[in-house]
Amino acid sequence: MSGSEDEARVLLVEDNPDDAELITRAFRKAGLAVILEHVADGEAAVARLARADAPAVGLVLLDLKLPLRSGFEVLGWIRDEAEVAVRRIPVVVLTSSDQERDVRQAYDLGANSYLVKPVGAPALLDMARSLNGYWLRLNRAANPIGA
Repeated sequence: MSGSEDEARVLLVEDNPDDAELITRAFRKAGLAVILEHVADGEAAVARLARADAPAVGLVLLDLKLPLRSGFEVLGWIRDEAEVAVRRIPVVVLTSSDQERDVRQAYDLGANSYLVKPVGAPALLDMARSLNGYWLRLNRAANPIGA
């Protein structure tokens, strides 16, 4: 993926290297105009989103069970402590947990959507296309400050 202006940037926060690779492959195989950036823990996610000199992120895909700082903690930081432009980024929780308490807590902290990781390549491909279609193409996001 070359990095043209038409490409949206997605931050994938996923500690499981196998899951990260499968998700990355699904986005690539779907042929989407997306730059997928991957970080493997909650601290790295916060550090990436806090960098003022980094390219703007259009969507965060956030696992919940992360080392160093949980997905819940990252989500809380995004919604309560981050710069205004970062607070406006849509956050989709993408996790293996289908526990109702996790779903409720994610929404209480400001998640825009909650998805249980699909199993199998066809389901992952459908998910990548759906995420791209809604969150990066149809959804009207707020422009970053100064844009």
